[in-house]
Amino acid sequence: MSTVNELLEIAKNELDKVKPGEIFLVRDLFKEYEWNRISRSNRLLLGTIFLNFIRNVDTDVDIIEKTSSGQQKYKMKI
Repeated sequence: MSTVNELLEIAKNELDKVKPGEIFLVRDLFKEYEWNRISRSNRLLLGTIFLNFIRNVDTDVDIIEKTSSGQQKYKMKI
């Protein structure tokens, strides 16, 4: 199983595949079976680390509202 830092690198690399204006969750950056293999605690930690990365690094990603289930939503800038 990958470490949270390795998962963050995977998520960051997948950002290149998100189209301008597209709204996404961190889980969308992984194939469903890959996401399901990540423990719940690591998924929560990954979400926190990814949010901090987006806040602190100059990216083309905007942080938008959360879903009704509390997942942070992001939007690729146009």
